[in-house]
Amino acid sequence: MLVPRTTPSTTPSVQRRFRGHARAAALLVLAAVFAVADLAIKAWAQRTLPDAPIEGDVLDLRLAFNSGVAFSFASDAPTWLVLTVTGLITTAIAVALWRTAHTERLLWGLCLAAILGGAAANLTDRAADGLVTDYLHSGWWPTFNLADVFIVLGGIACVALSFGRSDQADA
Repeated sequence: MLVPRTTPSTTPSVQRRFRGHARAAALLVLAAVFAVADLAIKAWAQRTLPDAPIEGDVLDLRLAFNSGVAFSFASDAPTWLVLTVTGLITTAIAVALWRTAHTERLLWGLCLAAILGGAAANLTDRAADGLVTDYLHSGWWPTFNLADVFIVLGGIACVALSFGRSDQADA
């Protein structure tokens, strides 16, 4: 009697692993899209806003540069140290996204992609001259950028999701 041979590519565990890698790759692409969007707006802000800030109702568009990290923390730290620490944190987030993409809920991956995209954009921006370009000014909060929004909202969503954790990942 002939028994059909099961190839590794057709086993359920391999199929799950492939779907997990595909999801992780898609989330990394999404993080890259977030980063590119922020870097494009930063380039626009550097060209447009130095001589002509734009005043709005809730937010103004005003060019500023930040040598520190969140809310100008560590603004007097050496650039190499800030780049090293933020680079390590960004790498850790990328690894966490990759390792959890196939086991965690999709929403968790989207949150990590937002954090990673924002962190990668700010790291890339800082690498050139040690400064991060900021352009969103509220008047009551330090000037910030879209990458900061991705990081903060992604972080808040991760915290919120951790309170409602389920042992099962959704598709």
